[in-house]
Amino acid sequence: MSTLELGVVNKMFQAFSAKDLEAAVATVSEDTVWTHHGSQKLPSLHFKGRSGVRKFFATNFNTMHAEYFRVLKTIQSGNLVVAFGEENSLIDGRDGNFAQKWVQVYTVVNGLITRMEEFATSAEEPEYIVVE
Repeated sequence: MSTLELGVVNKMFQAFSAKDLEAAVATVSEDTVWTHHGSQKLPSLHFKGRSGVRKFFATNFNTMHAEYFRVLKTIQSGNLVVAFGEENSLIDGRDGNFAQKWVQVYTVVNGLITRMEEFATSAEEPEYIVVE
């Protein structure tokens, strides 16, 4: 089932994968707020407004070189779209690959993304503590 909200998020992911800055920015509202809650390798960040999200996309497109970026699953409830994914990139100025698993929660209003929150981990499986 495809809905307007899911379609907007998918359009943004397509633009992101194509590194199409204008198409990606066109999916967000003027007052959008994007929050990355941080991980072991990236700080917590807020990107405010269309100009802030433009900087988010431009930074990703210009400094991160993806080995892969995968959306594994999406779930929708009303105007919320939840995406589960994983990625692996080289980042300019950093040694080694940057891999993480993430969950992103999008709020879509009037056909535009008004909010995104990302919860991610860059911990690798061997680093997990196993409790039995």
